[in-house]
Formats: sequence, structure tokens, C-alpha cells
Amino acid sequence: MFQARREELHGLRAFIEAFCAQAAMGRDACLRLNLVLEELFTNTLRHGHRGDSDAPVWVSLSGGQDRRVTVSYEDTARAFNPFAQQSPDTTDELHKLDGRGVLLLRTLSVTREYAYLFGRNRIRVVLDAG
Repeated sequence: MFQARREELHGLRAFIEAFCAQAAMGRDACLRLNLVLEELFTNTLRHGHRGDSDAPVWVSLSGGQDRRVTVSYEDTARAFNPFAQQSPDTTDELHKLDGRGVLLLRTLSVTREYAYLFGRNRIRVVLDAG
């Protein structure tokens, strides 16, 4: 568990690196995993809580026999399904940047799902670790 604070990114990265080492994941796969989790975490800060918060963020990682990694990410920010059909307003520069994280998740994940349960956003994605 991490607090939804920017300084927690260091701990999150260390957690990812330890998982990658234990799972004997290659550098590219580990970088993809880090990119996905950093994107989820910074979106929780930026859009979910609109800044640093003492609210918890739960991250769990598991590796399977098929060289895939399952990421479970939960936060208590306002409900938001990143996989729902979005039609972003691209009329100004700020909105042109929105949605890149969602595109990243869709591109890098093999499977993905979202649920809002018991006051938590839960995102589960499976990444290819090969």
C-alpha cells in the first residue's frame, strides 16, 4: 500500500524493481510495467485526488507461468473507468494531452478490466512479460 503522494513514486519504483528481479523479468518488460504503474499512480494524483493525499493506493503484482504479469491497482479517488469509450475534446492543447495514459494502457495490456467496488476504483491489467 502507498499513500497518494508524489514522493511515494520512489517506493513504488523500488517495489516494481524488486518484483522484476524476483520474477526474472527482462529490462524491457520491467520498463513497461513501471510505465503503466507510474501512469496509473500519477493519474490518481492529478485527476483522482487533484493533488497529494493521504488516501491509500493498493498495488499488487503477480507473475504467471505464461510469462505474463497481472497488475491489480486500486484507489479511493472518484469513480473513473479508463476503458469506457471516451470522446475527448481536442479543441485545446490541454485536452489533446488527456487520454494518452488510457491509450498506453490499452496498447501495452493483453487484457484489462475495471470495476468500482466498495468505494474503490479497481483496475486489473495483464501485461506480456516476455
